[in-house]
Amino acid sequence: MKIENVQIEEIDEVFRLYDIASAYQKSKKTVVVWPEFDQGMVTNEILENRQFKLLIDDTFACVWAITFLDAQIWEKRNADPAIYIHRIATNPDFRGHDFVSEIVTWAKDFAKTNDKQFIRLDTIGDNTRLISYYCICGFSFLGMFELSNVDELPPHYKEGPVCLFEIDLKKVENDS
Repeated sequence: MKIENVQIEEIDEVFRLYDIASAYQKSKKTVVVWPEFDQGMVTNEILENRQFKLLIDDTFACVWAITFLDAQIWEKRNADPAIYIHRIATNPDFRGHDFVSEIVTWAKDFAKTNDKQFIRLDTIGDNTRLISYYCICGFSFLGMFELSNVDELPPHYKEGPVCLFEIDLKKVENDS
């Protein structure tokens, strides 16, 4: 298993995994289903080295994106030194491999290397199973929030409250 940046010639595989994730969400009748994401947004993430892949035997097992600023979702907390994880999508051939825990391990090192105190992510709607899973993976659930401005966010952010999660690396170090 290895984690690397996605290359621009691999963008179709990223979108294939997003489409599979959306279909899976629909099949599970989740509260919110991912829309088609903007190709320009994903292209920029790749060119800025913010789109990652987890490979198993050179096969895409999982993809995700990060950002260092997320003001529309995190509002006042955006001032904190953090990395924000978005759009974790798993290849169905590798479901059940606990990739979020692998991403957390990677993110802890990545955050420390980039002088960030927090690892954060969000999800939309009251998905109790996903909330529980993220907590098992080490995130603290901060609660559900109505966002004040979703104009520049992907359309699924208009469909319900956002659940916010974080890992405070200073707290983790102090608890060790």
